[in-house]
Amino acid sequence: MDREIRAILASVVHPETGENLVDGGFVESITATEQKITVALRFRKARDPFAVKIKNQVEQLIADLYPESTITVFIKQGESTSKQREKIDDMHSHTTTTSVAKVIAVSSGKGGVGKSTVTSNLAVALANAGYRVGVLDADIYGPSQSKMFGVEEYLPDAVQVDGRDYIIPAEVGNIKIISIAMFIRPTDALLWRGTMANSALRQLIHQTQWGELDFLLIDLPPGTGDIHLSIISELKIDGAIIVSTPQQVAVADVVRGVEMFRNPNVNIPVLGVIENMAWFTPAELPNNRYYIFGKGGAARYAEGAGVDLLGQIPIIQEVMEGSDSGKPAVMTCEEVEKYYRETANKVVEKLMK
Repeated sequence: MDREIRAILASVVHPETGENLVDGGFVESITATEQKITVALRFRKARDPFAVKIKNQVEQLIADLYPESTITVFIKQGESTSKQREKIDDMHSHTTTTSVAKVIAVSSGKGGVGKSTVTSNLAVALANAGYRVGVLDADIYGPSQSKMFGVEEYLPDAVQVDGRDYIIPAEVGNIKIISIAMFIRPTDALLWRGTMANSALRQLIHQTQWGELDFLLIDLPPGTGDIHLSIISELKIDGAIIVSTPQQVAVADVVRGVEMFRNPNVNIPVLGVIENMAWFTPAELPNNRYYIFGKGGAARYAEGAGVDLLGQIPIIQEVMEGSDSGKPAVMTCEEVEKYYRETANKVVEKLMK
């Protein structure tokens, strides 16, 4: 009976692929008795436009041959879990991260504290110190590293090595940069469910040609959530940096970020806190400090929580201008470079202990 049903399925051709259902791998299972026949067909596309038509055709052909039987044809769409797992395992076994020495996650409890700005400038400070640096923009729904480094027009090429595709990242000042923003139009809204976002991130992590790096900085989305857990499961992260402003509301969110990394199921060392926008000093009043967002809130939290304060970055106009122009301020402003150099030295010291 199975043989006859399989022959029927082999006579049905998918209009788009030109393959019959058997040779094309569309048949997932066949269960047949005299009373009931059940066939499961799996289509590769999530919304195959021919699926319903093929289902109806198969049901009719089987019913013509077995008119006394109850015929049920199921449609399944997308790759099976086992095939997905095989692909992920293959990706892990051929990952391009094997030559990355240290992975640093840069996180923030809430948005708007300058996490991405800190990431880009810290990357430049590390590169200035002679280290080989990469930046992975994992802020899937708000990617900004392409803008920060002035590579918004960069379209990543793919190269094949041993039959596998790999992504060539952008390079700015010996820093390798990859972001989901390089694969979508700036005007597009990214309407992705968590599984789609995680799949895209997995490819960026394991298929980007990182080469040999001393540090890979990961610009995480603000808050704590699914993307964070996915990154943690995909990579061995050597340390996390939390970015905050001095405001009490921002510091309250820092607590959640620190506790996420300290959770026993995560267990990633927190290298410390960077207090961004710590104060403002006008150029005409170089000895004055104005604490626009409060004074030292993140610094006090760090001390109380037993977390190092890695640096306090003041509000400097060149930082904003650098972000808008696509050239991180550490590249052009000596004053900004000084603060980030001190912070970078502390980060390296913590990681090398």
